[in-house]
Amino acid sequence: MFAITVPSIMVSWFVHDDSVNVMVGEKEERNMLTGMHTVVDIFCVGCGSIVGWKYEAAHEESQQYKVGKFILERWQLLP
Repeated sequence: MFAITVPSIMVSWFVHDDSVNVMVGEKEERNMLTGMHTVVDIFCVGCGSIVGWKYEAAHEESQQYKVGKFILERWQLLP
């Protein structure tokens, strides 16, 4: 699990090479903390809720290691 501290809140997520029981949305360009990326939102196949995103492409060479990784937001997964 990786975590980042943002002023007064804690954001946690899980990084996976593969995820099950999810479906992916449409590709979109998204400006994130680490730069511009092409991502798809991932949805729970059971309830349809967004549970995270998958990196499809990174615009900066230093961020290429993220391509193909699934990010599952902890707060979306836990009751």
